[in-house]
Amino acid sequence: MGIPAVIAACLACRQRGLSLIELMMAMVLGTLVSAGIVAVFVSTSHSYQAQTQLARLQEEGRFAITQIKDDLAMAGSQYCNNTGGDAHATASGFYQDGLRQPTVYVSDPSMLMNALNDLTTRWGAPYPRAPEEPYSFPSFLTMRGYDCTSKSCAPIDPSNKQSAEGFGIPAMGTKIDNRVIGASVITVRYLNPSAGWTIMPESAGLGSTRVANADGSFAIRLVPMSGEPAIKDFQSGDPLAVVADCSSAQIFAVSGQASNEISSTGNNFAQPTTLENMVAPKLFDFSRDFRTVTYYLKVVDSGDGQGHTTGALVRRVNGGNTAVRGGSSEEIARGIERLDFKYGVQFADGSVRYYSAAQVDASTGADCGSTVSLPIRGSDDKGCLWGSIRVIEIDMLIDGQQPLNSLTQDELSYTYATDDASNGALTPRAPIDAGRKVTPLQQGFPLSMLRREITAVVALRNFNP
Repeated sequence: MGIPAVIAACLACRQRGLSLIELMMAMVLGTLVSAGIVAVFVSTSHSYQAQTQLARLQEEGRFAITQIKDDLAMAGSQYCNNTGGDAHATASGFYQDGLRQPTVYVSDPSMLMNALNDLTTRWGAPYPRAPEEPYSFPSFLTMRGYDCTSKSCAPIDPSNKQSAEGFGIPAMGTKIDNRVIGASVITVRYLNPSAGWTIMPESAGLGSTRVANADGSFAIRLVPMSGEPAIKDFQSGDPLAVVADCSSAQIFAVSGQASNEISSTGNNFAQPTTLENMVAPKLFDFSRDFRTVTYYLKVVDSGDGQGHTTGALVRRVNGGNTAVRGGSSEEIARGIERLDFKYGVQFADGSVRYYSAAQVDASTGADCGSTVSLPIRGSDDKGCLWGSIRVIEIDMLIDGQQPLNSLTQDELSYTYATDDASNGALTPRAPIDAGRKVTPLQQGFPLSMLRREITAVVALRNFNP
């Protein structure tokens, strides 16, 4: 045997494979390492998904709160004036000033109601009967809220499918485009200060001017300046106008719409008292510029591809009809499951007490005293506190929109002040806890999502003290 063959034979003798025990130990070690890597990956992925969802819901919540705060703060505001007079304590202890509500000269009271949007109050019991002389714009038309449970709303259900006095937002339900079950609704009204036509002195030689007629009526000769609406924007179907300055406002019927002269000759108890010394007066189209803004939650597809739903905050302006009155309806934010409001009224000692919508709506002149210059004769001023709300507390519950099945029970738990109001304990609880006024399951939303509460307090501009 040659030398190469001998070497090859010796090498072959030295070669040995792994034993079964060694192979099993290697496999176990490999499995342990792989399991650790998978565990780290799963944990990191879970943490990333949860953090992403938390950031998303917080951003949606902040945007929604900012938008709704802007409108609520304007509730009842009239151009550049708000309320006026010396604040005083009423017989019920409320601390109020004299409300500078617009004076209404329209002799056909139904014209005023028909020119408003999202209206759930009408002349007659329990509200005042139709006026027969000029009157101050009623407080119950400046704002109205509706507190809703899983079954009903108070003081009424604002949906026309549930109540004859409703204004046509969707009924509560779990299907797409239904109103979210248990979510409250609010409507506020204010004069849009960026709209209208500035009334200039004739000596200015520009802009719209006031023209006096021999019979005591007057006309506003429209000459739009830069940035003002076109003449045609005072539409022929809009019967009412507002002339307002930084001290007062008058609402009256007009003729000549869509022309270059808007005249006060119409169905009025008397001619409006528009004076030559008005400060920065403007003319407004009441139907379009006395803005009605309603907020409610609507059921929408969450977009996860599995048919799950969530809630969307809807901002509805002037009835939502885009064809008339400058109306619109748009989604502001998604992932909102709960929406509740508390209405704060200030007392003479400086404290603020919060009331439900039904309690505010039940108020009468005995609570408010005489706060308007021209009260409706024979009226007990039902709902007068709607014009005297000091602050509004907003409570929102925001979800992450996308189910995460890996969430623990602690991560699923959340607090919501409206649910905890009865016991005063803000302790995180499970979504299906029996103490909740409404649960995600009742609303048709999946349970396995992060949920967080966002709260804000809004000070209203129509309150002086």
